[in-house]
Amino acid sequence: MQNEQAMDSPAYKIPESVLVVIYTIEAEVLLIRRADAGTWQSVTGSKDFEEETWHQTACREVMEETGLLATHSEHELADWALENIYEIYPAWRYRYAPHVSHNKERVFGLKLPSQLPIQLSPTEHTEYKWLPWKEAADACFSPSNAEAILMLPSWLQGLR
Repeated sequence: MQNEQAMDSPAYKIPESVLVVIYTIEAEVLLIRRADAGTWQSVTGSKDFEEETWHQTACREVMEETGLLATHSEHELADWALENIYEIYPAWRYRYAPHVSHNKERVFGLKLPSQLPIQLSPTEHTEYKWLPWKEAADACFSPSNAEAILMLPSWLQGLR
């Protein structure tokens, strides 16, 4: 009986996600436009299961949302060791268990040698663009996304 109840219960999102800033060595940042809200952002996404590591989540989300292979030998995926805790917008809380109101977001950077063609997931995003880092930060809907992009010069200079 308990297993039947578990099978009938809704699959809630895990309130742990990644933010992956994809950028070139020239400090151009990839932004993708959300299909549901029309806002611009970097790659983001929640863990699929509790045991999924941050690194696994980042690689999976990059592939799902852009078609890029984060582990390619010419790409450099780095865990920036930054975490943001933010309140989940009320309009999106139905995706989470009833008691969940906040999400933990782990920040990564994915450095590419140059701009690459992107293959968007049409159910999630409608278009993409490459922008200079300051313009990209200004275009982001999410404050934590903008803050991460503003740190980019330090990462490019090896100061972090």
